[in-house]
Amino acid sequence: MSSKNHIFTLSGINKYRLQTILLIALFWALIDTIAVTTFSTLQVPEGQSPLKALILREIILFPMSMIMGYLLVVYLKKIFRNFSLWAAYLIKSLILVMAAFLMHLLLYTVNTVSLFGVSIDTAFHRFYGEMFHINWLLQKTFYWLILFLITQLIIEINEKYSPGVFMDIFLGKYIEPKVEKRIIMFIDLKDSTTIAESMHNKRYFRFIREFIYHISNALIENGGRIYQYVGDEIVVSWRYNKGNTRRCIKALVDARKNLRRNSSHFKRVYGIVPEYRIGIHVGDVTVGEIGVIKKDLAMSGDAMNTAARIKAASTELNHDFLVSKDFIDHANLKDGQKVNLGLVELKGKVNEVQLYSLKI
Repeated sequence: MSSKNHIFTLSGINKYRLQTILLIALFWALIDTIAVTTFSTLQVPEGQSPLKALILREIILFPMSMIMGYLLVVYLKKIFRNFSLWAAYLIKSLILVMAAFLMHLLLYTVNTVSLFGVSIDTAFHRFYGEMFHINWLLQKTFYWLILFLITQLIIEINEKYSPGVFMDIFLGKYIEPKVEKRIIMFIDLKDSTTIAESMHNKRYFRFIREFIYHISNALIENGGRIYQYVGDEIVVSWRYNKGNTRRCIKALVDARKNLRRNSSHFKRVYGIVPEYRIGIHVGDVTVGEIGVIKKDLAMSGDAMNTAARIKAASTELNHDFLVSKDFIDHANLKDGQKVNLGLVELKGKVNEVQLYSLKI
């Protein structure tokens, strides 16, 4: 890939963030349009159609909403990552309310100057007088707080299920189970028992949380769909195609880079730099909705079991990156990037599986 093309290639996380910001801006613009048309709050000169004022308002509101969406999805999310959910919601909503006041000032000023022909100074004075009217102030604050809290709740639900999963559930895509060919990866912390014994419970939990954070970032950056977290283990999948096979391998490399980039922090805080083991397989899985009170997407099939058994064999074989021949057949790796370990008997499997160790 040329450097020129690389500049315009969005990573998985940046693509997700951009999509989220665009959806937020569209959602807020839609709600605003409904609100101002329903309650007739647009101020227009007598005899003029309110359509011009509405179009002008939304043209300004959409990019401003994009900026506020970026503030919410990227900047504030990073700052308040370690806050409790209710505290983060409240503080972020209050910050967004202040930003909304500034946005409303801009909307009011442009509308007043362009439609009524008054000066900017006059528009500011009119806004000042209206803003500190107690009923207007309370109505706007309450409206914005509710809107921002709902927005954050929707984002939280989507991220809880992993990006894309909530929408699949919402649209009913997997009400009827579907068989799909996927790349399945099981990845977990190496020497987890020894590390756990060296730390008290809360410290070990914080260690695991940071480990999973850096690994997950690499997986999502490369288009992986995280299926579940089980202790220090992550199960992730990609729809099978050659491009995703390359992304799967790149995710492993990026995960290692993330850990090494933060090695001094791990060493200083925990006294150890984490490493990981993986098992990868390619095969058909059945994907469908399960649950009553708590719904989720479940994946089942021999491919899931085989990938789990391959990961478990990494300890016995003393190879951290184990993959099946089925994956190697599609991976287009060079000879120096793989080592054939031959047929290996996996626990719970009737037939032996040919395994390879990745050297990447």
